Amino acid sequence: MLRRAVESTLLAFDYGEKRIGVAVGNLLTRHAQALAVIENRNRACRFAALGALLTEWQPQALVVGLPTHPDGAPHVMTQQALRFGRQLKGRFGLPVLWVDERYSSVSAAAQRDAAPLDAIAARIILQQFFDEYAREPSAIERAR
Repeated sequence: MLRRAVESTLLAFDYGEKRIGVAVGNLLTRHAQALAVIENRNRACRFAALGALLTEWQPQALVVGLPTHPDGAPHVMTQQALRFGRQLKGRFGLPVLWVDERYSSVSAAAQRDAAPLDAIAARIILQQFFDEYAREPSAIERAR
């Protein structure tokens, strides 16, 4: 069972073929912050780095951006992100929540600050989750 929803830490991911952006936040503050970028060299390196982050942050759920075409139609990266999310759930046993990330990279480029672009995109994805879905506390439980 999750800790009370208001205390839940979440990690979010912007999956890419070369890099994976990571952000962290919690349901109490509903504020996401860019955390890291993981080089997506191969499965072993990817999951070793992800495992270290999950050990450090102890999230109760994971949020993965789901890329689609502007009209909502899936494309190659949609399938890769879905596979990545399934692997996260299978490997770490945490609920995975999906957020439409159609424009996260464009928004990240516009909001460029000191954080790497991929981490900014992950922050945007997580903030979108907080803004749209966190109002419904059962969203995390349904993802289990």
